[in-house]
Amino acid sequence: MPAVTVENLLNLPRVTVPAGAGERAVRTVTTAPSGFEGEGFPVRRAFAGIDYDDLDPFVLMDQMGEVEYAPGEAKGTPWHPHRGFETVTYIIDGIFDHQDTHGGGGRITNGDTQWMTAGSGLLHIEAPPESLVMSGGLFHGIQLWVNLPAQDKMMTPRYQDIRGGTVKLLSTPDGGALLRVIAGDLDGHQGPGITHTPITMVHATLRPGAQLRLAWRQDFNCLLYVLGGHGSVGADRHPVHTGRTAVFGAGSALTVRADEKQDSRAPDLDVLLLGGLPIREPLAHYGPFVMNTRDELERAFEDYRKGRLGVVPAVHGMSRDGL
Repeated sequence: MPAVTVENLLNLPRVTVPAGAGERAVRTVTTAPSGFEGEGFPVRRAFAGIDYDDLDPFVLMDQMGEVEYAPGEAKGTPWHPHRGFETVTYIIDGIFDHQDTHGGGGRITNGDTQWMTAGSGLLHIEAPPESLVMSGGLFHGIQLWVNLPAQDKMMTPRYQDIRGGTVKLLSTPDGGALLRVIAGDLDGHQGPGITHTPITMVHATLRPGAQLRLAWRQDFNCLLYVLGGHGSVGADRHPVHTGRTAVFGAGSALTVRADEKQDSRAPDLDVLLLGGLPIREPLAHYGPFVMNTRDELERAFEDYRKGRLGVVPAVHGMSRDGL
């Protein structure tokens, strides 16, 4: 699980926790069911079974892979619409190409993130490049949906290309954990992602036996998803492993520990930490649209059917029949 790494973590800025910070207790731990998305690539549904009040402002998250494709097996998603939220695609291993009908897109690979604000609506496609399809290879990533408040749901779409080399890298005081801040603020260190809804997104890697204690904004919620490995969370040391999501309660700090022994397939504990300022607005979510009311959902589907969300570029040799 390479993403972005460094040889000497002790050369990085260190995170600190203020004395007396209140520890966040673990409220629930759930296990993500497995499924398939797009043209048939395997995913884990990270937020399945978690109440939206605990997720807000996040809507859903899929762990894509980790899968080793044989030649000819790599898959993606065909052209499809979105409106009313942001999609965040973070590639840990492998390569993905993106294009949307608002002019955004590019190729992302190990440690890169594409941040697409769908806003008023567009069509987009995500697929492995032909070279990966032909050769096969490892593919592993995350797609996260971040809700937009009502006042921003119909904003002009926007695309951010966040290269792995631009993320803010931090370490724990003893050098036992590497933190990659993709978006938001962590202990005064800012990630490169520009968000409409205030959030923090961090990929942390803990060496066997390491402990990570972080200060966390009290007005944010807090979620932890295990990308790989074994460990525990919270003062009560709730056990977690690959595919589990922990929901934390109120407080201003959190604790994560890596087990002393890890599997050969996942030699470290890798977790994704998410926090955001809850929007606290009605949610109407169906398929590719995230709105506030059923009427707005129906309008989104009508606009899509009438071609108001964009037209698939002819250069791809694709038609709308593939949606």
